Amino acid sequence: MILIMWASNIYHRPKLTRSQLAVIIPLAIVHTLGNLLTNVSIGRVNVSFTHTIKAMEPFFTVLFSVLFLGEWPTFWIVFSLIPVVGGVALASFTESSFNWIGFCSAMASNVTNQSRNVLSKKFMVKNEETLDNINLFSIITIISFMLLVPAAILLEGVKFSPSYLQSAANQGLNIRELCIRSLLAGFCLHSYQQVSYMILQMVSPVTHSVGNCVKRVVVIIASVIFFQTPVSPINSLGTTLALTGVFLYSKAKQLKPKPKVAS
Repeated sequence: MILIMWASNIYHRPKLTRSQLAVIIPLAIVHTLGNLLTNVSIGRVNVSFTHTIKAMEPFFTVLFSVLFLGEWPTFWIVFSLIPVVGGVALASFTESSFNWIGFCSAMASNVTNQSRNVLSKKFMVKNEETLDNINLFSIITIISFMLLVPAAILLEGVKFSPSYLQSAANQGLNIRELCIRSLLAGFCLHSYQQVSYMILQMVSPVTHSVGNCVKRVVVIIASVIFFQTPVSPINSLGTTLALTGVFLYSKAKQLKPKPKVAS
């Protein structure tokens, strides 16, 4: 999709310098890890539980904003994170599909994704040698592709011979449907993340993470309905508490500190 976009001049190709590449490669590595860890978690636990854990994104955004951008949170921002952390903990204790690999993978994806967002924001706001959001994400995606191809071939790609596919088809696997769904999933994911990067350039990393959490509400509800996931009252309470904390967090971000009056 990116190569077609550049080749057809829909969007201009960037001219990369070595200094830019040195900054982008670490972003691409954490971007790749974030996507991998999310998929590992979804493969181990319910989709709704993965996204409940990922509701802790604002916590890590605040942490990395302090470490990398020097942006200190207000008291109300810190206070609003308490129900987020407590809700995720409550949902974890009562989750029927809970296992440590799924939990730790989702938590680690929070770390990688939010460090990527904060570092990307830092890169995009520099006055010189900066890339716009579309080309920055495009370069990150291409580097991630180059990182994943050898691993994919070594782990599973060697299996996909014509004889293997024919054997799978004989056992009931619809190869055509698999390919179409894979292409659609890739198209949707790339489009979502591209739009996400466009928004990231317009707003702060914290506001961006709040928007992600609103999206997560939709994902949690849709996955529970679609997969008919059993949800206990306490589990629902934990999820609701975490999402309420995210709402309070967004409100706390809108509060501006009062200017000090000179005596």
